[in-house]
Parts: sequence; structure tokens; C-alpha cells
Amino acid sequence: MLAIFGKAALEAGAAILHIYHNGMDVSLKADDSPVTQADEIAEEIIVSALTEAFPDIPVIAEEAVAAGHAPDIDSRFFLVDPLDGTKEFINKSSDFTVNIALIDGGVPVAGVVYAPALGVAYAGEGDKAWKMAVSDEGQVTIRVPITSRTVVKPPVGLISRSHCDAKTHAFVAEHAVKDCRSIGSSLKFCMLAEGGADVYPRFTRTMEWDTAAGDAVLRAAGGRTLGLDGKPLLYGKRNQAHDSDFANPSFIAWGRAAETA
Repeated sequence: MLAIFGKAALEAGAAILHIYHNGMDVSLKADDSPVTQADEIAEEIIVSALTEAFPDIPVIAEEAVAAGHAPDIDSRFFLVDPLDGTKEFINKSSDFTVNIALIDGGVPVAGVVYAPALGVAYAGEGDKAWKMAVSDEGQVTIRVPITSRTVVKPPVGLISRSHCDAKTHAFVAEHAVKDCRSIGSSLKFCMLAEGGADVYPRFTRTMEWDTAAGDAVLRAAGGRTLGLDGKPLLYGKRNQAHDSDFANPSFIAWGRAAETA
């Protein structure tokens, strides 16, 4: 399954890069978030690949949901964000990613994150995670295992480039977070997964497709993503009557706990 995820992500990334380098049209969705033709083309590539390979597993994809099309889901389904970090993409930053994840019983059990402008990809499944170098031709040239590091004190933190708020600043102060770095998209989860930082607090709105693939990589690398109640973040909340739009609650993503090192 990871091989199919990876192939679809690389193909989607190639289409995204073509638009990135040759110009894009930007419009606004109903929630005033930006969308480009790159989001739509990449999603079509990924959904087609997943549907062909796994016709019995429903796909929840960002742009389809925004257009009012979301299949019924059960315990197993895919979450797809074809272009996470659209604002970074529009602003010609490199911090945007392609994200594909499998959810099983509310848990992200497999995922791929690809940052096409950076030439790097991450994958995770079970208790194994990898970082990969991707050539300009879209070929994986290096693949190395990664693990999150035991959280240090004071921890090194990551914050969202576009969505930092007062609660985030309060968390940083309360936990004496040092060297707080700003980075866009799901790359924050991946940096935790490869041991480059310790904590990523998020109090502003995110959707399940924003986080699932990066969360899968992080958990496979030994980290964890917890709600403010201290319990692991769950997916598939559309089945709950009080939350029908796949929105996440606030969460804190961490590297490896000392007791599990």
C-alpha cells in the first residue's frame, strides 16, 4: 500500500510543480481558504490511483468534501490532502506537501508525505518510518529509516507559519520551549518524526486530511499526537453527530516519550 501511496504522491507532486513553476489561478472556497488548479489536479491523480487499487476503501479528499462529495466511511478509509500548505504554495514558499493516509479504527496506520519543491518525502507504517530524497525527475534516490528523539528539556518547538495564535504563545511560555521554529504544512510532523524537534502545539483549526499522513509518519517513528485530554488524536469524527466536517480538536504532537525510548 505504501508503494501505491508513494507512486500517487510523486505523480501528483510532478503536476503541482509544473503549475508552481508556470503560474496558477487562485480562487476561494466557501470557507474563504484559497484553492488552485494544482489542488484539484493533484487530488484527481491520487483519488484515481487509490480507487483503482483499493475499490472497497472509501476516500475522503479535501476538495471533494469542499464540493459536498464525501462517501460514507466505516473503520477503514483514506484521507487525502493533495496540497497542504496552499498559502505557502501561492507565496512561492517550498513548505507545501502532498498527503495520503490510511485510517483504521480511528488511527492513522500508514501515510506518505511528499514535499515536491524540497525534493523530500516521508513514509510510515506500523513501527517503521523513512525519509527519502527525490530527484528532479521524481525518482526516489535515497531511503533511510528515521525515529523521533526522546523529548529534551526544554523542548525544541515547531509552530505553524500561518496559524500561530495567543494559545500557542502561552504554551511556548508555559513549557519553556526554546528555539521555536516556524514551518508550514505537515512538515512539522515529519520534523518531529526525524528527531529534528520535540513538540508541535496546534490550537487553531485543522482538518483530518491536514494531519493524518504526517501523524501516521510521526507515530510510526515513535512519536505521538495527543488531544488536550491527553488521549491520542482520533480520525473519522464525521460519524459523530456533534462534529460532521472532519475538523480536529486542538492537539499537541510530541516526539518520543522518555519511558518509551
